[in-house]
Amino acid sequence: VQLVESGGGLVQPGGSLRLSCAASGFAFSAYGMRWYRQAPGKERELVATISSAGRVTNYADSVKGRFTVSRDNAKNLVYLQMNSLKPEDTAVYYCNSAAYGAYWGQGTQVTVSS
Repeated sequence: VQLVESGGGLVQPGGSLRLSCAASGFAFSAYGMRWYRQAPGKERELVATISSAGRVTNYADSVKGRFTVSRDNAKNLVYLQMNSLKPEDTAVYYCNSAAYGAYWGQGTQVTVSS
């Protein structure tokens, strides 16, 4: 199982970023996927989930209405579109498979600052 996150960076408050996660080594389209984030000194937090076919999504209250999770099963990719970013969204973002929860990628750093 391999998960590779990308797309992070430095953005001003109110800006947008689109994160990507490339998955390999398992039957990607058969399983739900999740996005987590971890800010310095804080526990890892579940941000968004998406079902195997992409029809069902759920979000943490802190990002609801601002973040959108999606997936492309033909390309083994899952995305996190982040709009109206706030400084408190600053964290390392990780994707994770619902079936292989022990496997993590290196994450991608998102920094929201003016």
